[in-house]
Amino acid sequence: MVFGIIMITSIGVPKSIQLSAPDVAYPNCSDPAVDCYLMLKNHLVRVILSIGAFLACLKINYRFWDKTAPVLYFISMGLLITVLIFGADNNTFAKSWINIQYIPFLNSIQPAEVAKFGLVVYLAGWFTKKMETRDGLDDWKDGFFAFAVIAGIVVLPVILQPDLGSTLVLVSIATCMYFLAGAPIKHFAVGGLITLIFALGAIGSQDYLQNRFKAFMFPGENCSEDYCWQSEQAKIAIGSGGLWGKGLTQGIQKSYWLPQASDDFIFAASAEELGFLRIIFVIIGYAVIAYKGFQIANHAPNRFSMMLATGITVWVSSQAFINILVNISLFPITGITLPFISYGGSSLLTTMAGMGVLLNISKYTTNHAYTSNRRRDSRSRYAQPRYRR
Repeated sequence: MVFGIIMITSIGVPKSIQLSAPDVAYPNCSDPAVDCYLMLKNHLVRVILSIGAFLACLKINYRFWDKTAPVLYFISMGLLITVLIFGADNNTFAKSWINIQYIPFLNSIQPAEVAKFGLVVYLAGWFTKKMETRDGLDDWKDGFFAFAVIAGIVVLPVILQPDLGSTLVLVSIATCMYFLAGAPIKHFAVGGLITLIFALGAIGSQDYLQNRFKAFMFPGENCSEDYCWQSEQAKIAIGSGGLWGKGLTQGIQKSYWLPQASDDFIFAASAEELGFLRIIFVIIGYAVIAYKGFQIANHAPNRFSMMLATGITVWVSSQAFINILVNISLFPITGITLPFISYGGSSLLTTMAGMGVLLNISKYTTNHAYTSNRRRDSRSRYAQPRYRR
C-alpha cells in the first residue's frame, strides 16, 4: 500500500488535473481551480478506511464468517443485480459501478469486488459441510451441478456487465476451492468443456471481446484505439523504462497516451518510472503473499479455515498476476485492478478485509501441516479429532 501511495502521487497528477479542472484550457498546479493531488487525497482516505477494515477483520474470529456466509452471499447477489439495473459504466465498456456521489472520497461501489469476498466465504462453508459428511461432491446433482449453480449465480451477473477480469478471478477462486475440496477430475473435464464452449460463444457474439482477443492474437495489425491502444501503450511504457526507469514523476505515457494509468495500468506506468530492476520486486512481493497465504492454509486448524485461507489467497494472487499479465501483453485486456496498489476504493477495502481474515486464521495455525489428504483419494484419513470446524 505504501508503494501504491508513492506511485499514485507520481502518476496521478495528469488525471487529478483532468478531474478537478476539466474546463480549464491551460491548467497549472498553481491555479486555485486545479487540484494536482486530488487522486492522492482520495486515495489516502481510502487507505485509512481500508486499514480500519483490515484491523476489524483481524480482530474478528474467523469462525464468525462461517455464520454470516449466507448473508454475505445474498448481499453480493443483491448488489450484482442492482448494478445490472441501476449501474453506471463510468466511461468504460462495463456497467460495473453503483455511483453514490453523496459518500465523500468513495463516489461509487463496484459490486464485483464485494462478490469475490462473499463467494470465498460462502464456498468455504459449503465445501466444509460437504467434506465433513463425505458425500455429495462425487454426485453430479448434489456436487457438480449444485456447485455450478452457487458459483454461476455470482459469475453470470459479472459476465453480463461485462467484466472479463472479475469473471476470471471469480472462476479461479471457485475452481481452486472445488479442487481442494476433493471434487472428481471428471467434473473438471466436463466443467472445462462447458466453459470453453460458453467462452467461444461469448467471444463470437460480443464485439468488444472479439476486438480484445484480436489485439492479443495479432498485435500491431490494424491497431486503433478500440482494438489495441491500451496494450500497445503499456508495452511502450514498460519498454521505455528500461532497467532503471526514467525516475519518479518523469514518465511520459501516463500524461498523454496510457489510459487508466493509475488503476488498471498502474504496473506499466510504474515500470516506466522505476525500470525492470525495481518493478520486479512488486512481482516478488505478490509471490511472497501467495506463498505465505498457502502456508497459512496448509497449517490451518480445521477444514473451514483451510478453505477460507485458500480462497482469499487465490483471490488476491490471481487478480495480481492477471493484471500484470495484461500489462505486459501476455493476456487480453480485462480491466482489473492491481491489489493494494491501484486507485480504487472497492478493491482496496475488500482485499484489505480479506487480508485481515487471512491473518486472523494465521493466529490459530498449528505446527503440523494439514497434510495432503484434502483430495478425494485420501479422504479416509480426514477423521482426526483435532480438526474441528
